[in-house]
Amino acid sequence: MRHYDVIVVGGGLAGLTSAIDLSQKGHRVLVFEKQQYPHHKVCGEYVSNEVVPYLRELGIFLEANDAIPITHLKLSTIQGKRIETKLPMGGMGISRHAFDHLLYKRAVVTGADFQFQNVISIQFNSSGFEVVTDLNEKFTSTLVIGAYGKRNGLDKALHRDFARKKSPWLAVKAHYVYDDFPKHWVALHNFEGGYGGLSKTETGAVNFCYLASYASFQKEKNIDSFNDNVVARNPFLKTFLREATPLFDEPLSIAQISFHPKKAIENHILMCGDTAGLIHPLCGNGMAMAIHSAKIAAELIADFLKKNNQQRAQLENDYQMQWNRHFKRRLWMGRRLQSLLLNPSMSAIALSAMITQPRLLQKLIKGTHGKPIR
Repeated sequence: MRHYDVIVVGGGLAGLTSAIDLSQKGHRVLVFEKQQYPHHKVCGEYVSNEVVPYLRELGIFLEANDAIPITHLKLSTIQGKRIETKLPMGGMGISRHAFDHLLYKRAVVTGADFQFQNVISIQFNSSGFEVVTDLNEKFTSTLVIGAYGKRNGLDKALHRDFARKKSPWLAVKAHYVYDDFPKHWVALHNFEGGYGGLSKTETGAVNFCYLASYASFQKEKNIDSFNDNVVARNPFLKTFLREATPLFDEPLSIAQISFHPKKAIENHILMCGDTAGLIHPLCGNGMAMAIHSAKIAAELIADFLKKNNQQRAQLENDYQMQWNRHFKRRLWMGRRLQSLLLNPSMSAIALSAMITQPRLLQKLIKGTHGKPIR
């Protein structure tokens, strides 16, 4: 049985980024991912420019892979009242199909190993971890990074608090051909019980991903009915759904999305990305936060492995402190912003205020984004 310095459970943005970083530093890394690459995932597919300098240091160049520069934002209420603004920092539009595959290929080049299996158990002992898969294979490591996404059976196995609570949210995503959508814009449109984002990806397709409450969704029979009777009440989304041509046979969906607070460390596992905390999609920054959290974890782990006498408790304390410093307020801001925009009367008042005071919207955007990282 081969022993690794680090096992990464989950091969999404956070998992792959941490694997690249640690492998480039000469550490033995194994990544577990359920599916072979490339594959689509439910995601807004907009990544803030705050992580672009760091990605370049890892050998990842989004602009060289046809990612679309995103410079402007349009926001609308259910009634169609809208506001437009230039994004303070901007971002890039790229599908998870392309982005994850790009990171995976880079991780292989840097020397990371991969196992396309499902992890069912992570056990900690005095010397490190034992990871067991659904094929009953066992692997050991000194450290484990949890980067397996929004919700997983492992959360219940680890007795995480949020996993025992029901979540009233589901997400739906599909790609469309829609030439009338402006190339360098991201749009966020409200509808009853939810909101959706639109932006272009590297292929020129428009990604439409929305979050909806079960209370709103369960009144309809299926996604098509929900789109027709609820989503399309927003005039902008009505035009989009009527004129756009879907590229997927069926939309992708994911249920039980939890925005309950999560711990960044569970059973000595360092959690990254959505596994450690999920920001509301309307903040447009989940992809950047996943990558940034992976950077923090990788740098602290590399230092821990270099200093043989460093205590595990110190590593965990440092990671928790850095997680809180960089993300705690942004997650809080996301929850407050969601509560505001999902209240029809309050969102109309807020949008009117932003129209007369554009700096207010700029301040809200900055509150959910970080500074460029290296």
